[in-house]
Amino acid sequence: MNNGFSGRLAGWKCYSVTLKNKNMKTKVRCDRKINQLLIRTARLVLRRFKLTDASEIQRLAGDSSVASMMLNMPNPYENGAVTRWIINQKEDLKLGLAVNFAIVHRNNNCLMGAIGLAIHKDFERAMLTYWLGKPYWGCGYCTEAAQAVLRYGFEDLELNRIYGHHFKRNPASGRVMQKIGMSYEGCQRQHVKKWGAFQDVETYGILREDYEKLKRKYWEI
Repeated sequence: MNNGFSGRLAGWKCYSVTLKNKNMKTKVRCDRKINQLLIRTARLVLRRFKLTDASEIQRLAGDSSVASMMLNMPNPYENGAVTRWIINQKEDLKLGLAVNFAIVHRNNNCLMGAIGLAIHKDFERAMLTYWLGKPYWGCGYCTEAAQAVLRYGFEDLELNRIYGHHFKRNPASGRVMQKIGMSYEGCQRQHVKKWGAFQDVETYGILREDYEKLKRKYWEI
């Protein structure tokens, strides 16, 4: 199968749209530059990670209340591990395997967390992943970022399906996916282990056709 994901990631497109989210009840302006991995929304900039971000990522992700909600996030975050993760992103992007964005506040350039898509090219689908540092919880930042990345996945990467998982004990993560139009697809009981304890995993998903319907109904283009 010939796929065009690498080309889509390397291409150039810069334009603006205005979105009206039915749940957020606010307009979110998105400016997207594909080859620079740059997305701007009302309050956020989503950009590529830089090596200078490593210490702040280590500080935010090193909080056990954040790490406990992420399956593969180590705790403590060892020195050098974040730097290696940032460096490896370049190869993942080149191969069309993943795109990762730093979530940064537009007003003060403060790094708040991460959001991305782990791409399965053969099936034109991707898994949405995200986390925010604890000081930034409860402000709608994750929902704003997720809405922008959802649009990026369907319109720029031309995906057919985007899905996400969260631990059942972390319902706030599920609410993010609900707010951007993803549908609940079920619970896998004791599906994984985190820090030695079995975890129930809940799944949400959205198809391109669902996204198109939501876009026409709720979002201004």
